[in-house]
Amino acid sequence: MAASPLHPPSPLARVRLEDVVPHDGAAAPAYAHAVGALDASLALRGAAVLELPAADAAVVRCALESTRAFFRGRPAAYLYRAGRTLEDGELSPACMADAFRCLGKAARAALSAMARHLRLRTDVFNHLLDDAPLPVNEVSSSELLVAYSHEQIQSGQTLMGCLRSSMPVVDRGFVTLVASDHPGIEVCDPNGHWYLADGGSGPSDLLLLTGRALSHVTAGLRPISQYRATNENRASLTFRLMPHANAILDCSPILAAGHCIRQIYQPVPASQFMDDSCAEVHVVSSHLEKPLESQGNFVSDPSLRSVLSDPLSGAFLEDAMVLQCGHSFGGLMLKKAIEMARCTICNREVDSTSLFPNFVFGHKNSFESSSHGGEDGR
Repeated sequence: MAASPLHPPSPLARVRLEDVVPHDGAAAPAYAHAVGALDASLALRGAAVLELPAADAAVVRCALESTRAFFRGRPAAYLYRAGRTLEDGELSPACMADAFRCLGKAARAALSAMARHLRLRTDVFNHLLDDAPLPVNEVSSSELLVAYSHEQIQSGQTLMGCLRSSMPVVDRGFVTLVASDHPGIEVCDPNGHWYLADGGSGPSDLLLLTGRALSHVTAGLRPISQYRATNENRASLTFRLMPHANAILDCSPILAAGHCIRQIYQPVPASQFMDDSCAEVHVVSSHLEKPLESQGNFVSDPSLRSVLSDPLSGAFLEDAMVLQCGHSFGGLMLKKAIEMARCTICNREVDSTSLFPNFVFGHKNSFESSSHGGEDGR
């Protein structure tokens, strides 16, 4: 779909799905370039675009056309899960099984590419996902939302209600892919600025977003995407790659790869992770206009004390320094970032000669230390 004055081209990186699919043998230059472009776009813009091969694009177009025909122009939504048997009298849009397989394959490829960029095995998160293909009589944890107009759904077992088209959404899973027949998805970048993410995209393009589960298992190295629908006259497919119910979400692969882990990222059963999010939907909605960096921990919001403390030693960051990327560290975390020459949050390079003190952190820590009777003061 060509961009128009009403829909300017998206600033996101466009990566061919074929270039990020895992393969045997040495990594091709196209693979390394695509993995880097994908990660940079997610880090700087909160989203990226995957270009589907012709065969998969045809499946997505068929599913979108089926969606419009199924709902007949009425705002509505349908949640599809692979393996679920239709109830008596229940109808489903056509092409859903094919679309689910197509989008699921793309989501897993994107997840493996993100793992590779973090210096992990490409299959490191596979044990957290449904078996592929699904065993007999098993229903998928991942889901495909088929919608017309601005109807929205929160990922989970039940329909949470229809939201205004302008209401921001934060997904709970690992990866979210959105395909639509008209532009209309805005994404919030890490600086809190909203922009049209699919302005130059068509039905053969997938908007790639990241969710809370991925942020948790990567200890915040992969930020959470925040998005909203602004065009009410659109058919859309939203695929959410979710952890299976028996999975345990933890950061052990991240730690083994040499990354630093903040204390707030503790192992948590996926079922508890998903249930807790339902109770926090109203909290998220009331704070969605704030940058998402402070929302990295899903299980519980960190206290002011934990935010202002070194995640390894627990000491207040009276010596906090600002890196070129804008993140602040002190104590052991700062030492680790300098040794690795990379920021442990966004993975950008660190030049130890360009650091400068974070005076705001210092003033806040002085206040917080005094509020605790100086128990941790220096």
